[in-house]
Amino acid sequence: MASSTESPDTHQVLLASSSTLQVDWSWRKWQSRVSLASEPSKPIYIIHYNFWKSPSMIVKSASSDTTIGTGTLHAISINANYTIHGRKGKLKALKRWRTEYTHLSEAYATGSSPATMRWTSSSSFKTWDFICLDEQQMPVAKFSANWWGITNTANIEFMGPKATSEAARDEIVVTGMTLFYCMVLRINNLGSLFGAIFARPGPIKEGEQGGIGKKMGDETRKDV
Repeated sequence: MASSTESPDTHQVLLASSSTLQVDWSWRKWQSRVSLASEPSKPIYIIHYNFWKSPSMIVKSASSDTTIGTGTLHAISINANYTIHGRKGKLKALKRWRTEYTHLSEAYATGSSPATMRWTSSSSFKTWDFICLDEQQMPVAKFSANWWGITNTANIEFMGPKATSEAARDEIVVTGMTLFYCMVLRINNLGSLFGAIFARPGPIKEGEQGGIGKKMGDETRKDV
């Protein structure tokens, strides 16, 4: 039978390739192209940047040009805001001087309430890694920024049972890219130093989640 030629190992290779994204930077267009690592010539997302306006970045579908999400950075606050398919969210610092952030996730929720996700980081001579953990503190994604990359600036690896989920992929691309540039801004911006001093780090409390579950234009709930 023809199907017998595809071994479990082959299936794992295909799954792994479809669960890793490659981020390529275009200096000429001032944008990033995000594609499967196995098919870098076929972008899935196009990310447009304008760090002097709000939102600071816009993530669009490469095939339809529709907006997947946005990320907004702040000159002083060490927190960041984002939207995913029109729904508002917040990346909130858990620590003042260490890269540790949280956001509330609909893509990884197992019930009616959003899941509380946590981002941590580590760095080496070659990469700056941002790890996203679920509520059981299991890694679900790793955003690896390449210190020395000229065009290939980062890779995004997905893990766990939702490694091939489109909703999870959209969420991690938006939040991961927003967090990365939030940290780049913090390193290079004196205002962020004062923002860290006066910040109130900690878990996202009820009423300050940035409108999780609320679409833009819906004013029935207050955003913080």
